[in-house]
Amino acid sequence: MNLTYFLFFLCIVGCTLIITHWAARREQKTTHGVARREQTTYQFYTAAQSLTGFQNGMAIAGDYISAASFLGIAGAIALGGYDGFLYSIGFLVSYVVMLFVIAEPVHHLGTYSLGDVIAARFPDRKIRLTMAISAFTISILYMIPQLVASGLLLRLLLGIDYSISVLVIGSLMTVYVVYGGMTATSWVQIVKTVLLMSGTFLLSLIVLARFEWQVMHLLEFVKKGTPLGEQFFLPGNLFANPVEILSLNMALIFGTAGLPHILIRFFTVGNALEVRRSVITASWIIGLFYVMTLILGLGTVALVGWSRLVSVDSTGNLAAPLLAQVLGGDFLLAFISAIAFATIVAVVTGLVISATTSLAHDVYNHLVKRGSATEGEQLRVAKWTAAGIGVLATLFSLGLENINVAFLVSLTFVVAASSNLPVLLFTLYWKRFNAAGVMVGMTVGFVASFVLVLFGPHIMDPKSGWISRGALFPLYNPGLIAIPIGFLGAILGTLLTRKEADEDLYMQVFVKAQTGIQARGSRRWDS
Repeated sequence: MNLTYFLFFLCIVGCTLIITHWAARREQKTTHGVARREQTTYQFYTAAQSLTGFQNGMAIAGDYISAASFLGIAGAIALGGYDGFLYSIGFLVSYVVMLFVIAEPVHHLGTYSLGDVIAARFPDRKIRLTMAISAFTISILYMIPQLVASGLLLRLLLGIDYSISVLVIGSLMTVYVVYGGMTATSWVQIVKTVLLMSGTFLLSLIVLARFEWQVMHLLEFVKKGTPLGEQFFLPGNLFANPVEILSLNMALIFGTAGLPHILIRFFTVGNALEVRRSVITASWIIGLFYVMTLILGLGTVALVGWSRLVSVDSTGNLAAPLLAQVLGGDFLLAFISAIAFATIVAVVTGLVISATTSLAHDVYNHLVKRGSATEGEQLRVAKWTAAGIGVLATLFSLGLENINVAFLVSLTFVVAASSNLPVLLFTLYWKRFNAAGVMVGMTVGFVASFVLVLFGPHIMDPKSGWISRGALFPLYNPGLIAIPIGFLGAILGTLLTRKEADEDLYMQVFVKAQTGIQARGSRRWDS
């Protein structure tokens, strides 16, 4: 075990625990401004809407930029050049979609969960249960690869056994959520964003300084350092099939707008102006981050060497740590690795509170107790649910040490884009949409995503899959097929049913979604 590595990791853990302690003991304020010491569900789920748009934007960036982004994108660029950078483009463009059509309506209609948004128009128990199952599944699917990555990272850098590493991370994320709720989660994510941007910016400056601030000089070294030569800067290195690139970017662009752990962050600010500031701030941070990952990927090829990267880690996930070691020795490597650790911790805490909201708020309070649960009961169930989810995700991750779980990340985005997004968009913008369309769209999109991944190369490819059979579905990223299926299912489910939509209720929901004004029932809205 390297002492420098250990001290940096200890510092990160200590800082995040201090944040959690502060959040748990912080005086809470009710909507009437009365100070109180007891934590409430309002505080636990939304941080009492106390965050500013800038703070929430930083938290969104911290929640969204996962270990796959920090470690994986730099490696993908180092190995695949142009194709690797396409990941970044898809992640960034998704926030344009969210800003213009999703963010403000979600804030105006929801209280704690995505189920609240849909229930504003379709107050059906089956629909809320379906939304809760979807949110829970997406959160768990995304959480597992983060925990697996954290276990592998700690084992690599500190020499700690994989199982112990996963148990440590699983315990930490549970503590953050159970004791600090959304307040602690948000500030852990903000601190992570500051560390991540600082570390990435520092590495980028050092790389550019090595080449006398001449980008063309850097590109010449890259061209000589990779066996791809000029092809490095052209498409086709990671994805020989252009359809694969299109399918991947569809999942990234549309999937983000359906991720529950990102959407619930719009409940932590007080008004629509702060919602817009949140999305714009997050977009700038994420955009700058991905520009810097481009510099890191190019710097890895030029300074570390393509051959050395492949020999140490053929997946490219160690590109940033290897670059840090070349540029600043063990000290900089320890700093960058600690940032990667903080990245994982911040993302999994956001996922835990998302899964907790779907079970404790949607299932327990609205379905089991029919909305009659007391404040104390709701908070107690939420904390026990968070603890249970932490244990469940940790147990799953313990058994997946030797299995490549990267496909779970792509599956998460595909499920969100093909089940959540169609229902969300049609609920907000289609007058004819009805409850049957919600159920069919959710179910068809959900099932299609799983089936296409199950019979795709991730699972059935004889070289990299779990089952030694030829893949029945050729695409690694099935978004190109699954997303249209989800939209088509919602449309056909609506058109083929005889039940008419409540157009008056739709107009009330539409007005509130766009303005925040609670409209009174009237049959003359459409005039």
